Amino acid sequence: MVDISDLPSTTNLVELLLNRADARGDAPFLWAKKNGSWQPISWAEAVRQVCCLAESLRELGLKDGDRVMLVSENRPEWCIADFAIMAAGCITVPAYVTNTERDHLHIQEDSGAAAVIVANDKLAKPLLGAVIRSGKARHVIGIDPLRISQATSFEYHDWNKLIAGDGAAARKAVEARIAGIGRQDTACLIYTSGTGGSPRGVMQHHGSMLMNADGAARILSEDFGLDDDEAFLSFLPLSHAYEHTGGQMLPISVGAQIYYAEGLEKLASNIEETRPSIMVVVPRLFEVLRARIMKQVEKQGRFANFLMDRAMGIGAIKAAGRNRWRDKPMNFLLEKTLRPKIRGRFGGRIKAMVSGGAPLSPEVGVFFESMGLTMLQGYGQTEAGPVISCNRPAAGLKMDTVGPPLHGVELKIAEDGEILVRGELVMHGYWRNEAETAKALQPDPTEPEKGAWLHTGDIGHIDEAGRLVITDRKKDMIVNDKGDNISPARVEGLLTLQPEIAQVMVVGDRRPYVVGLIVPDTEWAIEWAQTNGEKFDMKALQDLPAFRSAVRSALDRVNQDLSVIEKVRQFTFADEPFTIDNEELTPKQSIRRHKLKARYGERLDALYKG
Repeated sequence: MVDISDLPSTTNLVELLLNRADARGDAPFLWAKKNGSWQPISWAEAVRQVCCLAESLRELGLKDGDRVMLVSENRPEWCIADFAIMAAGCITVPAYVTNTERDHLHIQEDSGAAAVIVANDKLAKPLLGAVIRSGKARHVIGIDPLRISQATSFEYHDWNKLIAGDGAAARKAVEARIAGIGRQDTACLIYTSGTGGSPRGVMQHHGSMLMNADGAARILSEDFGLDDDEAFLSFLPLSHAYEHTGGQMLPISVGAQIYYAEGLEKLASNIEETRPSIMVVVPRLFEVLRARIMKQVEKQGRFANFLMDRAMGIGAIKAAGRNRWRDKPMNFLLEKTLRPKIRGRFGGRIKAMVSGGAPLSPEVGVFFESMGLTMLQGYGQTEAGPVISCNRPAAGLKMDTVGPPLHGVELKIAEDGEILVRGELVMHGYWRNEAETAKALQPDPTEPEKGAWLHTGDIGHIDEAGRLVITDRKKDMIVNDKGDNISPARVEGLLTLQPEIAQVMVVGDRRPYVVGLIVPDTEWAIEWAQTNGEKFDMKALQDLPAFRSAVRSALDRVNQDLSVIEKVRQFTFADEPFTIDNEELTPKQSIRRHKLKARYGERLDALYKG
């Protein structure tokens, strides 16, 4: 088992990688599927490539503090490039693969990136336009060969040439350089996804991510135990802070292998093939998996449905903090029948599944717990490493909480209920944006030496067991015409649990009641059309009173569990699903409210006139 006691004293992330590689040597580290089989890069080889690439970047003329933009899907080269940039004394600027040319241009111009590393021609197409228009980047590096007939404002370099060379000599140079890099130095600029406007570059320092990795590693070690063959499956975008820390820095800190998933369409088979011990996922994926499992069980007959109902019943009782002796025989039966089959779909050796990036509906958490899969809900922000707190068995798993703060994290609830965070994990500010930095980071004048409090914008409280409970989003809160506060995330979360509804946004600010914008679930709509003798055409179905009534019934079911002020009184259909491509979803699958309000504002306003 890897000794994690060095994490508090490690001075930078590159040092962490070198230390773990020295301990692991030629053991497999980074896995990718090529030509139908999983192929590894060893720890030793990964470090050789990191050091050679770092020295190549210096030879290109990059200097300490220069920013290097990284645009790639999740693959071994992402990790190697990220650490090489830091080993060169530079700062990584990850960017989403779904970015448009306009998005890339904003990041280029804001960060002033001197170089870009891009995976392939497809991703290079929108990026190179931004590079040429900004004129900032002097170098473009293609991981896969790029079809560039003429480099104009930049020099083009081939990845394989840059990672070649004398690994031992390169490492000596890297070690000498990183000796001057401390925990307070900036490691990366991660641009927020921009749910409310233009993305801002969050300055994450080495200590922020090291502290996060240390806190998370302690939970794994103390509550689950760490083995020599721990494996993570990297699926969420590495350009997002959640995956960057939780799916890369955390596995490295515990000496784990990292498998890179092939994509959403192959995720289920990748899970069974790689048998991960830890999975870091967003709630939406858990919701999809839950729906699929339940649908499959429904088709298996009365006995399977009986087992599912009993498992859910026992899970709900357990979630309420109670255990009944009379449930022991049924638990024994479930462990011999239903649960192993469900766990088998997740590889069979999952220790914990960690949900973060957005609120997890307690019902979803209870479902997976009922299936014998440990679900941990975390909470955080890009501005805080990003993990602030996480559920853990030692504190008692409670699905309506996000657990106690990580080791070293200080929490305080302000007078208005806002969650404030302090500690090494807190960012140093937004890149070249002093005004927004001053809003987010506010020192306590009585304790200036302890650093600034990060104002999260979230509302919550700490329960009797020291677990954080998120109740509202300060910025996203609906305040109706009577001054009542309503959490749209809570209402939307309950609505998307219904089989009829895939996506929804609710509004009602300064209005007498709440209304909704709904995207019906495609699979459900197809089944409805077949049952009712209609041709499947989503737009045409939405015009049918019977179809609208069926969706209305989903709202009515949810409304039964909502307070008077939360009930969704009216709704309208969206013209199409919310997607990253139409800019109505962020890369982490959060809705962009300002975009949806701009597009559907008049239609939503009309719901108050009838």
